[in-house]
Amino acid sequence: MTAMRRALEFLFTRALRSRLGVALVIAVLVLGVIGAARLISGPTDPADGLSSRPNQPITTVDPTAGDDGVLSTETPPSPVTRSGARTPEQTAERFATAWLGRPGMTAEEWQAGMRPLSTPTLIEKLDGAEPATVPAEKVAGPPSMRERTDSFVEMLLPLDAGQLRLELVASDGEWLVDVVDWERP
Repeated sequence: MTAMRRALEFLFTRALRSRLGVALVIAVLVLGVIGAARLISGPTDPADGLSSRPNQPITTVDPTAGDDGVLSTETPPSPVTRSGARTPEQTAERFATAWLGRPGMTAEEWQAGMRPLSTPTLIEKLDGAEPATVPAEKVAGPPSMRERTDSFVEMLLPLDAGQLRLELVASDGEWLVDVVDWERP
């Protein structure tokens, strides 16, 4: 009895109060919980894998819809211009001339020159702009057109100090500049 008493006393006063003893008690508890869970759950088939696994690949795009990428192999439709109205090229050239302005031009004169060639949105954005902030002085070549749709084109005009990019939209066949962007070489 004294040997049993000594063993219990050693266990509770020294072994379980050390780090090693605490780690052993935690390991026994974890293994006990895992063992009990396996006994309660019953036998499992290791080939099951995920229980809610789909039997076919998951697709997020209709595979019969065709190519939805950015680059299209189809040629875009030609821009539509109302008879007697300016073409996108003519509108872009006239806008570029008005945008470049001339020396000594006031802001009001400069904006008045662009107003008939601009959408109301662009007119609003250009409010308060000054002709002195234009970074170029003259057109250096003919415009090149990127057709996007029959009512939206992008025009690139080479200038002496860079390239002017204009986005034109057609409202009832009349082309107006909607976006002005400047690209340095």
